[in-house]
Amino acid sequence: MKVAILSRNKNLYSTKRLKEAGEAMGHEVDVIDTLHCYMDITSSNSTVRYHGKELPRYDAIIPRIGASVTFYGTAVARQFEMMGTFNINESVAISRSRDKLRSLQLLSRKGIGLPRTGFANKPDNAKDLIKNVGGAPVVIKLLEGTQGIGVVLADTAKAAEAIIEAFMGLKANILVQEFVKEAGGADIRCLVIGGKVVAAMKRQGAEGEFRSNLHRGGSAEVVKLSKEERETAVKAAKAMGLNMCGVDLLRSQNGPMVMEVNSSPGLEGIEKATGKNVAGMIFEFLEKNAKPYNTKTRGKG
Repeated sequence: MKVAILSRNKNLYSTKRLKEAGEAMGHEVDVIDTLHCYMDITSSNSTVRYHGKELPRYDAIIPRIGASVTFYGTAVARQFEMMGTFNINESVAISRSRDKLRSLQLLSRKGIGLPRTGFANKPDNAKDLIKNVGGAPVVIKLLEGTQGIGVVLADTAKAAEAIIEAFMGLKANILVQEFVKEAGGADIRCLVIGGKVVAAMKRQGAEGEFRSNLHRGGSAEVVKLSKEERETAVKAAKAMGLNMCGVDLLRSQNGPMVMEVNSSPGLEGIEKATGKNVAGMIFEFLEKNAKPYNTKTRGKG
C-alpha cells in the first residue's frame, strides 16, 4: 500500500513510529505537512498539491491533525476522501470529536457515562450552573483547550464564579463539570482500533496535580480494564465515528465516565507503558479496510 501520514512534524514520536511500522510491513509511507497541502477543487478531477506538485494517489491516509489546525486539516483530509483515498478517521468524525460540547452531547444521546456538565453563555448563570453540576469543587474547561491547558479546578463556589466570569469576560467558551474526586487524579486511556480496545494505560497526575496528562508530568502504567470500561470505550469511539482513537475514562462510583475522545492519540505513552506495537496494529487495520471510496460517514451528528 501507499500511505500518507498528515503531520506537521516528521520528528514527532507518533509520526516516526507510524512510518517505521508501515515500512517494516512493506508499505510505502510518506509524511506530508498538512499546512503545505493545497487543494485543486474541480467537478471532475479534484487533487491535492504539495510544494508545487500534484500528490500521487494514495491507498490510505492517517491524519495526525493538531487541534490548532483542525479546520484546515479536516479540509485536506476531506479532499483526499473525495479522491477515493481511504481515511482511517473520516474528516467529519475528527471535527465531531474536536468540538468538546458537540462530542459530549453525542455521547449523552447514546447513554454513555459522562461527568455531569453545564454550558452557558452569560455570567449571570454561573451560580445555577455550578449548583446544577453538583456544586464545588468543579472543573472548568476551555472548549478549545488541549493537553490539559485551559482546565482549572475550582475548590469553592466563589472561586468557580470568579473563574467563570473571567473566562466569559474574555468571550471564551467554557464547560463546567463535576469533579470526580474518587478518580484520585488518575484516568485511563483506552486505545481503540476497529471497534476493539487494543491497549490501555492508567495515567496518574503528578503530586498535587489533578490533571493526569503525561505532558504535565504525569506517569503511566499498564492497567486491566473491566468489561464495562472496555464496552464504554468502544461505544464512545463508535458514537464519534472514529476507527482509531484514544478514549479517556474516569473510574467513578457510578461506573466509567468518558472525559474525552481523542482522534489523534499520542502513541509514545501507551506503547511504552504496555509494550504493544500500536503503530503496527494501525497498519494491520489499514491492510484489511483500505479500499477505494470505502470511507463513509459513521454515526450521526
